[in-house]
Amino acid sequence: MSVPLKILVPVKRVIDYAIKPRVNPTRTAIETANVKHSLNPFDELSLEAAVRLRESATPGHPRHNPSSPSPTVSDILALSAGPAKCADVLRTAMAMGADRAIHVLIEPTEGEGEGELEPLGVAKLLTEVVRSEGINLAILGKQSIDDDSAQTGQMLAGLLGWGQATQASDVRFEEAGQGEAGGKEGEKGWRVRVTKEVDGGVETVRGPLPMVVTTDLRLNEPRYASLPNIMKAKKKPLVKKTLEDYGVDGRRRLKVLKVEEPPPRKGGGMVENVDGMIAKLKELGAI
Repeated sequence: MSVPLKILVPVKRVIDYAIKPRVNPTRTAIETANVKHSLNPFDELSLEAAVRLRESATPGHPRHNPSSPSPTVSDILALSAGPAKCADVLRTAMAMGADRAIHVLIEPTEGEGEGELEPLGVAKLLTEVVRSEGINLAILGKQSIDDDSAQTGQMLAGLLGWGQATQASDVRFEEAGQGEAGGKEGEKGWRVRVTKEVDGGVETVRGPLPMVVTTDLRLNEPRYASLPNIMKAKKKPLVKKTLEDYGVDGRRRLKVLKVEEPPPRKGGGMVENVDGMIAKLKELGAI
């Protein structure tokens, strides 16, 4: 008998990837008012990975492969921390396959950003959620597309003392011996095998549960939330919490001094031949 997986998938509400960000008038942040928001694309990959792990362990499902066993998934928990509108992305996450959701409500406070935690604050919050919910696998997007910090997964692993595999392009499970790799005596253990792309090739790492995995773009193609699943998601449990419930201090430790848009790119020029290109490069001091 093996221990079932309880998977945590943190999700973040960000400005939609198709929207061009604009700096606010005070040049202290990106303008978020009256701007379309959606689920962070890297978090969609994490959620799809969790759902596929469940499907691969379900007999009769098209993704199930008896020759490649994987642990059963008993729970997929989506979590988001932020203002009331974060409930929208949590409902989307449940429509895509999460079983339940926790919304840690953080309202915007003047002078402290738009109700967002810094990466360390998020990692501390996730640490408390992991411990209180009995999570044994955390799958996070490697970064959010608004601040691009790419720090939370690594910090979470450090705070928990768990192994980590970052920027995953493939996630699989391997059986371990009795009492090995996260299994108690008399229970089957599992090892996580993660492949990631590196300069000049790929790298494969392997480690026991519990583990933190962060996802990269080539891991999978997230599914769309179908209308029936969107309706079903309205009946799934969404619990509201606060930072005080988890004993986490949400104060910001960093202050943004200024945010500026990149300077506009200069137009290119045409040259008639190679000699003209060389002359132009010399004129610009490039050669």
